[in-house]
Amino acid sequence: MTQEPHLTDSLLFSPLTLRGITLRNRIVVPPLHQYSAVKGFPTDWHIVNAGKFAAGGAGLVIVESTKVERRGCGTVGDLGLWDDQFVEPLKRITAFIKQQNSVPGIQLGHSGRKARASRPWEGDRSLERTPDIDDWDAWTPVAPSAIAHSDKWGVPHALTTPEVKDLVRAWGQAARRADEAGFEVLEIHGAHGYLVHQFLSPLANQRTDEYGGSEANRMRFAIEITEAVRAHWPDHKPLFIRLSVEDNFGWGPEQSATLARVLKTKGVDVVDCSSGGITDRAPILGTEIKFGYQVPLSEFVRQHADIMTMAVGLIIHGDQAEQILHEHKADLIAVGREIMNNPNWPMDAAQKLGIDGAFRQVPPQFGYWLGNRAKRGFGTQPSTWQRGLRDGG
Repeated sequence: MTQEPHLTDSLLFSPLTLRGITLRNRIVVPPLHQYSAVKGFPTDWHIVNAGKFAAGGAGLVIVESTKVERRGCGTVGDLGLWDDQFVEPLKRITAFIKQQNSVPGIQLGHSGRKARASRPWEGDRSLERTPDIDDWDAWTPVAPSAIAHSDKWGVPHALTTPEVKDLVRAWGQAARRADEAGFEVLEIHGAHGYLVHQFLSPLANQRTDEYGGSEANRMRFAIEITEAVRAHWPDHKPLFIRLSVEDNFGWGPEQSATLARVLKTKGVDVVDCSSGGITDRAPILGTEIKFGYQVPLSEFVRQHADIMTMAVGLIIHGDQAEQILHEHKADLIAVGREIMNNPNWPMDAAQKLGIDGAFRQVPPQFGYWLGNRAKRGFGTQPSTWQRGLRDGG
């Protein structure tokens, strides 16, 4: 464990201004796919899911990967932003997140050859046609090349050059709708074996036109998407991109840093550093899964591309997150499955780090009562969240 910081030297709980948007702290809820939309529209589940993280004290809550065209949906439950009709329903989510003093973000993505799939807990493989999917033919998986993800997946349609350019425009229009819906941070999904990553990968991209072949050509799609998004995304709002910084199949940290340097000139502010997905094999887990196992990827991109980064991947405790920031390995900390387990993770981390006013990280509807409870003590049965308490207020 590292030394517990005081309020004055806590980076995790210090504000961060990105362009014209200020995050109250460096804690980010990354896109957590819920597979619960109905024909692309959000449901009550989405507002409850995003809302509990905002109320729990996270500085930024990024709504799940939301698709820029129908063909890009991974499952029957994906959110959509390929039409203006999706804008109004999303406003309810962004409004609630803002009411909790958090910042609403959204990730725009396209599943590519991993589209038209079952939900992960239903097998995570290509769907079989059923009568209840009334637009099956419009939901054709597409990719840079007609190469299946694995033997569990069907062979996708290889995009024509005009179709690629149409997709670039689709990303731009989805960014416009995201702005109209009230989102304040936008992230391009360029990781995990989905469409943008497929274009970057020499394993998935065997094109011979301007979007394939050389490394520069394989980067072209990501660069053009960024340009299209920035053309429709307000200048005062930050732009992120998630990359699989390492996939072990021809795309790695050097290539990611090269791309990040280019994208920085195009208006990207933060690289969200993840890994894997271009095949079924996880690239860096090995035989031992360690806390913060992807943090070195964030550190590499940050150092070699001179750009802000977000670290993600088994960052469990507040002191771990604090250490990552103090060692300049990242600028933001994404807490995914751990915050699913405990939506009040920011409050819990603040208390254990000894931050003054830890219970003010959450709304008074429950922060007031929890603060009073903490002041009373726990007798001979101490609470797991009692460590480091200074101020219950």
